[in-house]
Amino acid sequence: MTVQTLAGLDGFCALTCPQPDREICGAYVGDLLSWVMGRAEADNVWITIMTNVNIVAVAALADVSCIVLAEGVKPEQSVLDTAEAKGVNILQSARPIYETAVLLAKTV
Repeated sequence: MTVQTLAGLDGFCALTCPQPDREICGAYVGDLLSWVMGRAEADNVWITIMTNVNIVAVAALADVSCIVLAEGVKPEQSVLDTAEAKGVNILQSARPIYETAVLLAKTV
């Protein structure tokens, strides 16, 4: 599945999508940035509620396919601008983290 396909599923929307054809392979759920850096695998979807600019750096370092912001959280425009500039896909889900993860487990 690609990031663009995920963004098109019910309940997901793309906030930034500079790499829509990026393949998705698995997922990682976490809000502690140092754990995400050390444990998320390349091409994972990273599910979080963190919205500060550091998520962009961590996503790039961990080489995740996209960040999914659960619970309907939305970052400031400066975070989205940085993500676009760095080539980091950010999607949003209104669902709680658990429901978002379960849906991804059934889909990916």
